[in-house]
Amino acid sequence: MSKTLFLSPPSFDGFDGGAGSRYQAKREVTSFWYPTWLAQPAALVPGAKLLDCPPHDIGIDACLQTARNYDHVVIHTSTPSLRNDCKVAEAIKQNRPETRIGFVGAHAAVLPTETLKASPAIDWVGRKEFDYTCKEVAEGRPLAEVAGLSYRDAGGKIRHNPERELIANMDDLPWVADVYKRDLQIEKYFIGYLLHPYVSMYTGRGCPAQCSFCLWPQTIGGHKYRVRSPQNVADEMAYMKKLFPQVKEFFFDDDTFTANLPRAREIAQKLKPLGVNWSCNSRANVNYETIKLMKDCGLRLFLVGYESGSDEILTRIKKGVTTDEMRTFTKACRELGVVIHGTFILGLPVETKETIEQTIRFAQELDVFSIQVSLAAPYPGTELFEMARQNGWFTKRDKTDILHADGLQQSALEYPGCSKEEIFEAVDRFYRAYYLRPKPILRIIKTMLEDKNVCVRRLREGYEFFRTMAQRRDDLAAAQQCAASA
Repeated sequence: MSKTLFLSPPSFDGFDGGAGSRYQAKREVTSFWYPTWLAQPAALVPGAKLLDCPPHDIGIDACLQTARNYDHVVIHTSTPSLRNDCKVAEAIKQNRPETRIGFVGAHAAVLPTETLKASPAIDWVGRKEFDYTCKEVAEGRPLAEVAGLSYRDAGGKIRHNPERELIANMDDLPWVADVYKRDLQIEKYFIGYLLHPYVSMYTGRGCPAQCSFCLWPQTIGGHKYRVRSPQNVADEMAYMKKLFPQVKEFFFDDDTFTANLPRAREIAQKLKPLGVNWSCNSRANVNYETIKLMKDCGLRLFLVGYESGSDEILTRIKKGVTTDEMRTFTKACRELGVVIHGTFILGLPVETKETIEQTIRFAQELDVFSIQVSLAAPYPGTELFEMARQNGWFTKRDKTDILHADGLQQSALEYPGCSKEEIFEAVDRFYRAYYLRPKPILRIIKTMLEDKNVCVRRLREGYEFFRTMAQRRDDLAAAQQCAASA
């Protein structure tokens, strides 16, 4: 068994590589998701270590020093971080040429040839679900015999092995709890709308929804929701509660935890005796009775992708939920006391100045506890990417260039009636129109008055938020100046 390091490399200051389907970038406030996609294979490989550099403030020198002690390094990469991750891989090889390096993640899964060509330091690439791929490479199996893997042969030619079947029985995977305990400082992980400290985990993979922009179901997880048994989930939750007594909230990071409502209800009922706060991703179409049952069993918050206030855009992106359904769901949550963090995306097909204003008004009408506003990110492997390529919506020749030099998202798409500058500027305007109203301000103040620690945290987040908004305006001004000079 090769001594294996699972690595999330140093990157932009505040870069959240684990942020999911549409926001692998530097965020408005300090936010870090757990590197569960690396923790899972790490749990399969005896003696492995997980090194998550960004949240732990681990710089390149310390990262390289750790990597020197490992024969095999697996790096989780993404479309916006690939260039940086290649530099890290090259530095690892320079320090220890015999180190074998593999790249995994959605970008590598969709573009294995291009990923291998990105750097000679990359020995292999894992496609689709890569848990057992990593395990078999660590065990010393010849690369030519590992399913779901692409690699260079002795002559330097790129080879693609047959695909690996998706994992059918998710209960076969070991729990990630021990990896978290051994290798991560959970207090380093912040999400603005979750209680701190929090822990996140997956209870299943894949999503039956067909949203055209969403990364994971279209590249790794698939559209079938493959799940762990309710008892398996409840047992790990009980174990995590003992392992992390300081945790105030557990988050289920499945793309759509509520995709299988009978199972979601069963898990909720099994969690009730544990007396824990928990939250999950949900579509905005769960019925009142289910929300009430889940609330009675410890549910505190739903993370909901509303995306747009335009039904035309929602139809075009195959969201599968209407604005009226969203209103009904949001009203039920408010009546039952379930908090909602809503996410919205500007720049989806085909955004106009009018639909942007429609979405801002819709968000104000819903008036959920907190929101996140993202820019449409057309990741390779998604239907959105293909639509943009076919229709000429990309703003740059390099279709994978979706970040500014400082790590913030940039407008990757534009439309005949809405320029990239107008879409980019609308994010700042959206946030101000939403949060600079009496209700959100009073909600935030109330949480600050109720808890001293929350007060300190909200002050820090406020400073970071307004600093990032100023940074965004600087990016916009620089882009406009560049365009004018061209």
